[in-house]
Amino acid sequence: VQLQASGGGLVQAGDSLRLSCAASGRSFSSYALGWFRQATGNEREFVAAITYDGDYTTYRDSVKGRFTISRENAENTVYLQMNSLKPEDTAIYYCAGGKGPYVSRSKNYYDYWGQGTQVTVSS
Repeated sequence: VQLQASGGGLVQAGDSLRLSCAASGRSFSSYALGWFRQATGNEREFVAAITYDGDYTTYRDSVKGRFTISRENAENTVYLQMNSLKPEDTAIYYCAGGKGPYVSRSKNYYDYWGQGTQVTVSS
């Protein structure tokens, strides 16, 4: 599986961004997908995840109500819509493909990782 993330950029607090992650290889609709982020000097942390069929999603508390993860299996793409961005959302964002169809918040569950896309939110 190869994952290619895009859509990052420099925005102001309160703005929106939509990240995309295109996948190739293993059957896209067979595995869960997640988004993680890593700020400078910090550990990589869970942001959001979605099941293989898109029926269930889960988020870290600090992004609930602001971020939305979705997937389009026909296009082999997962998205992360980020609204009301805050400076503390600044990080490199990574998409990841899970070992199986259901979600996990643990990065150890994810076998495949994209290259990351930088999101910078200025105050």
